[in-house]
Amino acid sequence: MSLGYSEPMVKPRLCAPVLIALVLALSSCGKADVKKGSGQIVAKVNGDEITVHQINNAIARGDAIPSDEAKQAAAQTLERLIDQELLVQKALKDKLDRDPQVMQAIEDAKRQILARAYIERAAAASSTQSPEEIRKFYQDNPALFERRRIYRMHELTVVAPPERLDALKAATAGAKGLQEVSAWLKSQKLAFEDAISNRPAEQVPLNILPRLLEMREGQIAVIPTSRGASVVQLLQAQDASLSEQQATPIIERYLRSRKQLALAQAEVRRLREQAKIEYVGEFQAPRAQPASSSTPRGGVDDRDEAIRRGLAGLR
Repeated sequence: MSLGYSEPMVKPRLCAPVLIALVLALSSCGKADVKKGSGQIVAKVNGDEITVHQINNAIARGDAIPSDEAKQAAAQTLERLIDQELLVQKALKDKLDRDPQVMQAIEDAKRQILARAYIERAAAASSTQSPEEIRKFYQDNPALFERRRIYRMHELTVVAPPERLDALKAATAGAKGLQEVSAWLKSQKLAFEDAISNRPAEQVPLNILPRLLEMREGQIAVIPTSRGASVVQLLQAQDASLSEQQATPIIERYLRSRKQLALAQAEVRRLREQAKIEYVGEFQAPRAQPASSSTPRGGVDDRDEAIRRGLAGLR
């Protein structure tokens, strides 16, 4: 990840690499022995050491690197760490670690790191995906793998109340292209966004993908969404299938992430049940959903959605 550079500001806004570097640097202030003992020294920046251990950690946080590129990747990572160390040293010299906004940002980053570390450690035991799980996911999602395509599509993202969708479908039924639909939407004063895009299957929203897979080139479909509808015309579809062997690493990452999210949601619920939580001032505890009430948004209730948002930084 490259470092971001900007003009000095009264209230600094730090990019993620610099912020994390500050967290690590400040947490090790007065603990030079710990840093020196962390691995073989590969560089010194104004007397401060950078070690092989730091390079390995930085590389491990990124994507997998082929073995024949490891040496080059390590050299590039070292240069980034040197740049980062220079910025950290200058920030400390300018006493940015005492700026209230920076102090709060450091505290927020530490909380995210600790929360992520807890979930990752808790999920480690269930991180392995069995061949049966991988094969079943491959077979259950042909649009993503065996019948994967790259789609060129024209899409109108329409904001409309549910009662207007039947009229939209009727207007679309006889249309030869989305220009006609656009004209109708304008006449009805319905807001919409117009876009043409090329997307592989994995970048198409899951509520649209199954329908898109079965469409013929030139065909138009109206697909309801939470805010209205997507009116999609398939312009072209190019086969780009993936074998089970090719798809296995992708499926493993997805299943691992899904298991981790499920574990995090369950753990947050458990901890909430055990904790004493008091809301103060204008904030009030959310009302519990009745056990018999239907679950909105395709099986995701409000609490689950809130947890997803709250845990977004952990993924």
